Amino acid sequence: MARITLVQGDITAQEVDAVVNAANSSLLGGGGVDGAIHRRGGPEILAACEDLRRSHYGKGLPTGRAVATTAGRLPAGHVIHTVGPVYQVSGSDPWLLASCYRESLRVADELGARTVAFPAISTGAYGWPMEDAARIAVEAVLGAETNVEEVRFVLYDESAYQAFAEQIGLSEAE
Repeated sequence: MARITLVQGDITAQEVDAVVNAANSSLLGGGGVDGAIHRRGGPEILAACEDLRRSHYGKGLPTGRAVATTAGRLPAGHVIHTVGPVYQVSGSDPWLLASCYRESLRVADELGARTVAFPAISTGAYGWPMEDAARIAVEAVLGAETNVEEVRFVLYDESAYQAFAEQIGLSEAE
């Protein structure tokens, strides 16, 4: 089972084997984490995503799936792109959100990655409530069969950090 660690900070600064991108289905960049990864990673990531669109994902990457590219100029070995579901008050599928984490870990295993940094997928523009997203993420990671040794949740602000800390049983003092 992977060890879970929490970091409040910038996911693009993580020195890990793979960083997970909360991508949109086009794989061609966007806002939030996706935009930050593309900006800091440079044109190599976009070029690799364009190649994926031309070859395997002409209609885009389906929600809940994951695929890897180069990390470009990021201090990580790879970027694993996953598309989270958009939250809707009625009809949101927690299975699809959990699938983002499971599929990313599956791809990480294929890459031989031992350290993986995740953002809080779907909690930005896609609107998933942070507390629920943290629960789903932690349960998915703890339930996954993986060779990844460390899953690092890199959380942008204090409230996100606290939501994940509660899920893994850390007190505010830790």
